[in-house]
Amino acid sequence: MLISVSERRCPFCGLISPAAGWRRIAPLRLFADPALLLKMVIGANIAMFVVSLLLDPRSFGLSANPLRLLSPSDQSVLVLGATGTIPIDRFQRWWTLLSANYLHGGVLHIFFNMAAFRQLGVLVIQEYGPSRMFLIFTLGGVAGFLVSYLAGVQLTIGASAGVCGLVGAVLYYGRSRGGTYGSAVYKQVGMWAIVMFVFGLIVPGINNWGHGGGLVAGALLGFGLGYHERKRETSFQKTLAAGCLVVTAAVLCWAVVSGIYYRFL
Repeated sequence: MLISVSERRCPFCGLISPAAGWRRIAPLRLFADPALLLKMVIGANIAMFVVSLLLDPRSFGLSANPLRLLSPSDQSVLVLGATGTIPIDRFQRWWTLLSANYLHGGVLHIFFNMAAFRQLGVLVIQEYGPSRMFLIFTLGGVAGFLVSYLAGVQLTIGASAGVCGLVGAVLYYGRSRGGTYGSAVYKQVGMWAIVMFVFGLIVPGINNWGHGGGLVAGALLGFGLGYHERKRETSFQKTLAAGCLVVTAAVLCWAVVSGIYYRFL
């Protein structure tokens, strides 16, 4: 079955811009398959979590406290790229603003973050596109951790800063689009934001600065990048997303190599 080169989305498989020439350029091909992109981000988070456990086998111990179940040691997450004033001010590890988005403090921590990412990621891809989704997640996470660093947070990890970036983008979309659908999206995701805010006030150790910074950054990115109904993804945005992907992969590889070096050598 032939598809016109002007088709925005394949009517059979749902592929966005199926005839686009940029799909022939690696690593831009990854953004041609939104489902694969989501799996890649989740897989990278799981892989980094497993590595953080393996760096310190003592963290495999079971705990009666579910929040401490399979929790990597502080030393493991520090050498793998936790961010904050300690790694940045003492060791000048600015790259941890990116790597911290792929580290987690326990099995429940990563489970809830990845569940939220999976659900929000689908919505953001639908309304913004896969390239802009990855940009919002990545830059929203960096912005959130930068805010928490400026606020004096010593050590922090978790994809929730990037997830809050997605929340901010969806809130902007719902508010900007309006109408029945836009209002419904805004109210539903707005409740998520309220729950996260209240949860952060009640539970100790939550990086509220990172959440707030990520949310605001996500809203600003949503405004600046635009969504499908106002502006299609541009070649520049796709190239920028590919650049973020390459830098992220390089940073995570460096984090694993340096983590193994500092832990065992």
